[in-house]
Amino acid sequence: LISGADAVEAQCKRFEVRASESGKVLFSADEDEIVIGADRLKVTGTEGAVFGHSVETPHIRAEPSQDLKLESPTRSLVMEAPRGVQVNAAAGDLKATCRKELHLQSTEGEIFLNADTIRLGNLPVGSFSSSSSSSSSSTSPSSSAPRQTIYELCVCPNGKLYLSPAGASSTCQSSSNVCLWS
Repeated sequence: LISGADAVEAQCKRFEVRASESGKVLFSADEDEIVIGADRLKVTGTEGAVFGHSVETPHIRAEPSQDLKLESPTRSLVMEAPRGVQVNAAAGDLKATCRKELHLQSTEGEIFLNADTIRLGNLPVGSFSSSSSSSSSSTSPSSSAPRQTIYELCVCPNGKLYLSPAGASSTCQSSSNVCLWS
């Protein structure tokens, strides 16, 4: 053991730091692993903790009254588990935003939306024409026509959704301009 003005160095097969009262191992190091045995590990640097490879833990928690942020500034963030991944906001909202496309995919099951209200914003609106030879086109409400308040949710052959003014029977048309230009 060498104790100098600038550093403390030790050369040994195993180094341990124990709690004075309980004798519990708080820190140990050998050639194969480093173990931190404290009940709580706190990293106080502004950049947080940086790991060169994988991290394995059963629990990650933020300080009380603090947000938890998992971030990958230049690449993707992957969470995977063989028995499922659960994201739960017990007392608040859950918000998912992205710059490009948001994919919800279930390869063997279903996607189940369960809420009192489900809203789909910014859907294009097609116009209904009773003539079979004319096609629907995207329209904006006219000031002279009565305001349409009930719409039918329609699906193009490629899966794109659009609204069509509701009628006595279905007003969805596969030849809708919304479908042709999507």
